Amino acid sequence: MAHTIQFDPNDPVLAQLRELCLALPSADEKVSHGRPAFFTKKVFAIYGGTTKGEDAVRYDQSLVVKVADDERTALEQHPRVFIPMYWAPSGWLGYDLSGSPDWQEVEELVEDSYRETATVTLIKALNSQ
Repeated sequence: MAHTIQFDPNDPVLAQLRELCLALPSADEKVSHGRPAFFTKKVFAIYGGTTKGEDAVRYDQSLVVKVADDERTALEQHPRVFIPMYWAPSGWLGYDLSGSPDWQEVEELVEDSYRETATVTLIKALNSQ
């Protein structure tokens, strides 16, 4: 069964995130489970996320990324960060992009997640950019 599309393809926030993600070596985009996902061999960023539970919150303009274990606790204290349903047990966090996010911070999160999931060859390519 196909998933319904859960994003606006003309969303300017998505356009800005797409520009950051697709600038990374061998990065591509696909729609997975109704949301844009950015990947090389593995997904490193997802646009949109939801929290779990009775009081679940849907973050349509958000970024879900893989974070390093040693950075997770500090990032969880950030006011824009949320614990995404499905992805959190594997070390992923969500970052709310609504309003006026710090795009330099977003770029760092995307690059860190890329480094967590990319091959050694791709990381070397990134380091030489």
